[in-house]
Amino acid sequence: MVGGPTEATNSMITSTGRAVPDLPAARLQWVGGRYAPSMRSVILAASRSSRVERLVETAPFTRDVVRRFVAGTTTDDALRATHELVGSGLTVTLDYLGEDTVTPEQATAVREEYLTLLTVLAGADLTSGAEVSVKLSALGQKFDEKLAYDNVRAICAAAAAAGTTVTLDMEDHTTTDSTLDILARLRKDFPSTGAVLQAYLRRTEADCRELATAGSRVRLCKGAYKEPESVAYQSARDVDKSYVRCLNILLSGAGYPMLATHDPRLIAIGQDRARWFDRSPDEFEFQMLYGVRPDEQARLAGEGHTVRTYLPYGSDWYGYLMRRLAERPANLVFFARALISRK
Repeated sequence: MVGGPTEATNSMITSTGRAVPDLPAARLQWVGGRYAPSMRSVILAASRSSRVERLVETAPFTRDVVRRFVAGTTTDDALRATHELVGSGLTVTLDYLGEDTVTPEQATAVREEYLTLLTVLAGADLTSGAEVSVKLSALGQKFDEKLAYDNVRAICAAAAAAGTTVTLDMEDHTTTDSTLDILARLRKDFPSTGAVLQAYLRRTEADCRELATAGSRVRLCKGAYKEPESVAYQSARDVDKSYVRCLNILLSGAGYPMLATHDPRLIAIGQDRARWFDRSPDEFEFQMLYGVRPDEQARLAGEGHTVRTYLPYGSDWYGYLMRRLAERPANLVFFARALISRK
């Protein structure tokens, strides 16, 4: 029997026949003669479940798991981790976690945290090796685009004064046009502002062509949000193929590609394509997440590549952590090991 993907209701049916309640709809796939939710779909569904969030936050092993992927909750934690990474030969982009901003006061608080962070980085003489990544939703994008623009402009100005720059993180597909519009406005005064494009979106090849221009910094990642089939590729194979097509566009263009992937095949393809397009190691970079494949990050840096570690910090870590697990479900093994070690 041939089975295709479909959408589950609020109770997902597992391969054992049991329902998992209180999770948003998850995509099913045909496995072993029955429908079962894909691991990625289950994790993304859990990221939107307040019940699962409470369970994770109160689990005795959570602190050990979070420490692997998140620098900590304070500016001092971020500074300490940045010192360590830069001292080991890596570069850094720092992300203050918090995208569920619903009031102007929250957006202002996020802006002020970034301004403080940039001041601290400059005072510690770290801005030559560290920049910041910003989610526009954390600055008010979803309810007041002008407020978000004003906030991120202030951050870009502070970054320029500190001797570094800003990259605008990309979020779900409903914000793509808004984010790229704000990017274009910012680049008039802050041309080094970085963009992020997600290979799983069907539009991304065209966006890569638009942004592969001189001086344009573009981070290419696979994408970690649950998106409908109408706008995003659903299979890992199709996402990988799109990533390679986008990678070729960026490396053959005049901009500065930032290849964000942990996939060994895609890293090898990136190195090969860089040679093909006569890119020297200082004309592009690899980016990886804090806590994911640190040995590979060190290896690439040792070969002369620029490797930038995406370093998150802050108390709003749950959604971030769950998307990281969805990107690479093998990280669930770390959860299991942490749980066993605490017994």
